[in-house]
Amino acid sequence: MRWLEIHIDTNHAGLETVQALLSGLDVDGVVIEDGEEFQDFLENNRDYWDYVDEDLERRMAGRSRITFYLEAREAGFAKLGEVRIALEGLKQERTDLGTLLMTLEDVEDADWENNWKQYYKPMEIGERLLVIPQWEEADPGERVPLYLDPGLTFGTGAHATTRLCLTALERLVQGGERVLDLGCGSGILSVAALRLGAASALAVDIDDKCRDAAEENAGLNGIGPEQLSVLIGNLLTDGTVAEAIGGGYDLVLANIVADVIIALAPRVRGLLGPGGTFLCSGVIEGRAGEVVSALAANGLKVLEKREDNGWFAFICQ
Repeated sequence: MRWLEIHIDTNHAGLETVQALLSGLDVDGVVIEDGEEFQDFLENNRDYWDYVDEDLERRMAGRSRITFYLEAREAGFAKLGEVRIALEGLKQERTDLGTLLMTLEDVEDADWENNWKQYYKPMEIGERLLVIPQWEEADPGERVPLYLDPGLTFGTGAHATTRLCLTALERLVQGGERVLDLGCGSGILSVAALRLGAASALAVDIDDKCRDAAEENAGLNGIGPEQLSVLIGNLLTDGTVAEAIGGGYDLVLANIVADVIIALAPRVRGLLGPGGTFLCSGVIEGRAGEVVSALAANGLKVLEKREDNGWFAFICQ
């Protein structure tokens, strides 16, 4: 029987988090390599040996890695797809866990990519949307099709925060809105808003590779630069970016993380036009209270709170 050997590289602080993520996906029996623990063990147990293999020391230096195994057949590749999607969600939620790079042994990259695509199928979101991977064919029926190639950026529709935002957009977009999408990732929220009837969208992210992803996904849906613009930069630290963004938006979206939403809260009023709405998500249960307090302190009233698997979204005015 063939096995897939999968490695996830993180840092010392991330080992417990990544292990918990895998356990939640029923992936147990992992192998943990922790360079810091290894060095502590060496320093505190010198009485038990007088020689340590130099190759082992070199291999463990700075390493924080979790390894697990899946059968190289249909069920294993399906589980691998689940892990990849969850890992992308974790990358969006946390920036303090190292690279979170996932690599495989004994399987060609092309094989992995093709097998993963088999298990990423069209996904119904809410009552109106159907997210369709670029490589799939599907009849949307009466739903609005949203074609997507997630690539390596966050935003597939599978993560709870993205679902929360998409289902909220179905109701918030009535037609003709001017939309600002902060932390756009793959551009899924901007593109969805436009497909639902918004007039224009400005997608903003600090990661330059999001430009290509958002523009490509817009193109897959027949949306051109006259409707979707992409801006790379940090609203919170760059005055020229803030100037380029301007204000007067009917709908401002921020599917980011709690700390960034809290930092954004003082600026939201200046971004919204009269009667405009702020939709934010990416908030885990333990941070929801802090976010609501920050929004209230800056004159934003939470009209609706939505929850999905311990994640929260807030609709505010």
